[in-house]
Amino acid sequence: MTILQAMDIGISFGGVKAVDGVSFSVSPGQILSIIGPNGAGKTTLFNVISGVYTASRGTIHLSGENVTGLAPHNLATRGLSRTFQNLQIFQRMTACENVMVGRHLREKCSLLPALFRMPAVTRQNRETRAAALELLSYVGLKDSADVLAGSLPYGACKRLEIARALAAEPRVLLLDEPAAGCNAVETEEIDHLIRQVADRGVAVVLVEHDMKLVMKISDRILVLERGRPLAEGSPREVRDNPKVLEAYLGRHGAQEAARA
Repeated sequence: MTILQAMDIGISFGGVKAVDGVSFSVSPGQILSIIGPNGAGKTTLFNVISGVYTASRGTIHLSGENVTGLAPHNLATRGLSRTFQNLQIFQRMTACENVMVGRHLREKCSLLPALFRMPAVTRQNRETRAAALELLSYVGLKDSADVLAGSLPYGACKRLEIARALAAEPRVLLLDEPAAGCNAVETEEIDHLIRQVADRGVAVVLVEHDMKLVMKISDRILVLERGRPLAEGSPREVRDNPKVLEAYLGRHGAQEAARA
């Protein structure tokens, strides 16, 4: 069963084709990694899928619905969440408050009850905080609930951002370089967390430069080069693909790697 499908996606900026004819699909519980050299169009593709950019061609289906061109908040209500390449947390809010912000799409109280501080709002806030605390425990930050996010270690902030994305109860989670800047221990924690998320039935689409992480956790890998698909397959198929080696190492480097 496919939950997210992108078909023939293309987008240009000033005549430059940033993404050109990219297609992929992902199923619940599956981890798809999108890799490629710098400038290959990975984050641009993420921005199209998540509604930040509007594609000049192609279609996107989420749970069978054509969601091409929908705004990010509309996609979020339909079950698509994402994180960003650069941390986007609220540093002057606590870890718990950060996750509570991500929960607002699932809250039932409207503006009017909030203005009059009705009992339903207090009850909703308790429920939201409880859900946030559960997610913080899930990502290994239970003891940091009331700590200001800006004072948390970098790796913990990465996991906090994932917890906030999960607060919206997504069926598809887009992770843009979740291990970027992390040390070996923090990367291992991210590895474990991504596996846990997929095991819950969430489809994970991942952009990442850490090839050790990608090869370890991916079910499938899509390789982009200059905005176009270069290869797709299992980690082993991609690792052994001469075109992929050449794209990353250059022709001479690929020849050396093939002889190694």
